[in-house]
Amino acid sequence: MTDFSELVLTGLRTYGEWALGAATLVSALGLPLPATMLLLAAGAFMREGVLNWQAGVILAALGAVLGDSASYLLGRYGGAMAVRRAQTAGTWHQAQGIFERWGGLTVFLTRFLLTPLALPVNLIAGDAHYTLWRFLGSVVSGELLWVLIFSGLGYAFADRWEALSTLVGDLSAVLVGVALLLIGGYLLRRFWPGRQKLAGAAPGDDQQSEEVISLQALSCVSVSGLSACRAFSPDVQGL
Repeated sequence: MTDFSELVLTGLRTYGEWALGAATLVSALGLPLPATMLLLAAGAFMREGVLNWQAGVILAALGAVLGDSASYLLGRYGGAMAVRRAQTAGTWHQAQGIFERWGGLTVFLTRFLLTPLALPVNLIAGDAHYTLWRFLGSVVSGELLWVLIFSGLGYAFADRWEALSTLVGDLSAVLVGVALLLIGGYLLRRFWPGRQKLAGAAPGDDQQSEEVISLQALSCVSVSGLSACRAFSPDVQGL
């Protein structure tokens, strides 16, 4: 365990449930705090009687929801501008369309299962003007489930929560990798025929070419990142 983690745990023991709520809030805003580890530790502290479990669950979930809401609003009112500048308008439009199709489920799953993707999803949801009440519905249910799952695991395995934290971190990374591979495979399978159309497109058919290149770029990003995409296809060198 790092010195920073030790410092955070000391703060959790000293300031109790309010420190837990503050930690989940700033973590949802993108600060590098080990929020899942804190929930496991909080569960162990609840079993020891150091923390009150009702107040801990409520404040942890509330902090996460407030942080998610803030990053959603940041994306909605211009916070995702830097992300948008890194992509063509067509690519960003395609990303919005995909998110709008699976939006609620995407938001829900990234609260507790694919947590490293939570902040980008918040920004995309805001930038796509995804309906606020639907976003909040997925966020509240997902964050509450996240808090209950991991604080419950910490409570149940209070004497082994540190080892459990390492296992959960490794599992989360694997799940994110699998999810990105599945999404990338789906996009490539769906849009690969467009690459063939591009080869036979009329020289003046710029709109079709731009659409296919955008889909191509999005597929590559989903599988292995934009840098790999640049190496894969010269059509997206300018992204």
